Amino acid sequence: MSQALADRELAAVIGLEVHVQLETDTKIFCNCSTDAADDEEPNSRTCPVCLGLPGALPVLNEAAVESAVKIGKALDADIPAETTFHRKNYFYPDLPKGFQLTQYDAPICADGELEVSVEGERRAISVRRAHLEEDPGSIQHEGGNIDTADYTLVNYNRAGTPLMEIVTRPDFRSPAETRAFLAKLEEVLEYLGVFDANRDGSLRVDANISLVPADAIDEENEIGEDALGNANRTEVKNISSHKGAEQALAYEITRQKNAVKRGREVEQETRHWDESRGVTVSMRSKEEEKDYRYFREADLPPLQVSDWKERIPIPELPDDRRERFREEYGLSEEAASKLTSRKSVADLYEQLAEEFEPDLAATWVADNLLGELNYRDMEIADITGRLDEIEHVIRLVAEDELTAKNAEEVVLRRMLDEGEHPDEIIEAEDLGKASGGEVEQAVDEAIEENPGAVDDYESGDEGALNFLVGQVMGKTGGSADPGQVNQLLRERLE
Repeated sequence: MSQALADRELAAVIGLEVHVQLETDTKIFCNCSTDAADDEEPNSRTCPVCLGLPGALPVLNEAAVESAVKIGKALDADIPAETTFHRKNYFYPDLPKGFQLTQYDAPICADGELEVSVEGERRAISVRRAHLEEDPGSIQHEGGNIDTADYTLVNYNRAGTPLMEIVTRPDFRSPAETRAFLAKLEEVLEYLGVFDANRDGSLRVDANISLVPADAIDEENEIGEDALGNANRTEVKNISSHKGAEQALAYEITRQKNAVKRGREVEQETRHWDESRGVTVSMRSKEEEKDYRYFREADLPPLQVSDWKERIPIPELPDDRRERFREEYGLSEEAASKLTSRKSVADLYEQLAEEFEPDLAATWVADNLLGELNYRDMEIADITGRLDEIEHVIRLVAEDELTAKNAEEVVLRRMLDEGEHPDEIIEAEDLGKASGGEVEQAVDEAIEENPGAVDDYESGDEGALNFLVGQVMGKTGGSADPGQVNQLLRERLE
């Protein structure tokens, strides 16, 4: 590494390889189930095919191919007339056959893109290819991490699970951009119904990072092939989340820049992201394509799926649904974004918007419900059996039988924390809305008991009115409507 290069400003160039577990009932080349039980024994969900035993022949899972085509359509990718499978040869304990069945020079999807927003700026990230392959088994390091473990165990239950590997071009320039891309990709995959984010290990990321002179990147954010070719590339594996990707890349970029400043060469290698320690650890020298000795899989004939692109429909995608929500329900961009971030959330909103005013439904789903669920690290899926109770609470608010404040701060929170039915909570806490006479009496008492606040209000202090509203709400046990209380106080005082 020359001192001249070490003194130059350096920029990161990042490309991703995203491994997505497809939601199918069985593995990609055999009939073994993909449904992992919590108490299953290691190496019990296997057969001669996924264990790579002699004489066992693979049979391609049609559902996996359909999922791949849906992903290709969502990415606006090319789906060729013919696609083939290859053997990728390498030796690692989690690979029972000694090779991985994947796709090489004829992937099922190529040349797509996905548009993401980073800090208000929208960018199209190019997807070079997306192809089908089988998952290896899983490795468990006992007594420590990859460096300190006493020994390592291998479980082949996951071997043969269908994966879609989505490979981007080196279009990322910061860890924040990769996080935004992964979040958007996961959103699209969920809408397609081909992916379950709640499955353990359902999305895994390998990131390739190179450092190049900052002036090698032009105004269009493009980098010349020469500059990229002259830079050593480091691959970081074992990334399993959006946040993990951002942290791993931030660490690795800093590590490489520090190495260059010290005049050291950045090695072309594969590194392991140790999430518990927040560091990357060297695993092995980086393989080149020729090291894998790809050759055609003779037991799987070429696959012709180009006409499937027209025959297989895909649902409304997040961006389209977001725009429709703004037009159809008159929502702000922020509210529409919140309500379409997960398909389950968008579906719930539409269900409620058929029953209530769109703004009321949006407030309850985007602010109240999601806010309380996020605080408890819960998802809509955790309360699917209680959505009728949520609707009941919103109806009580809409029909002016329960204050919005009590509905959110008392009823909803107790529903989530203690599992009680809303009617039980309302009865136990006497949260029925106060009658007009009760509210008027409470207003008169608050004015009589707080002459100082009355004087302050009459002197132009609007904060004094808020104090009086609070006094009335306290007297009515929070069952009065704050807007009505505010109006009554103004009428009495003016």
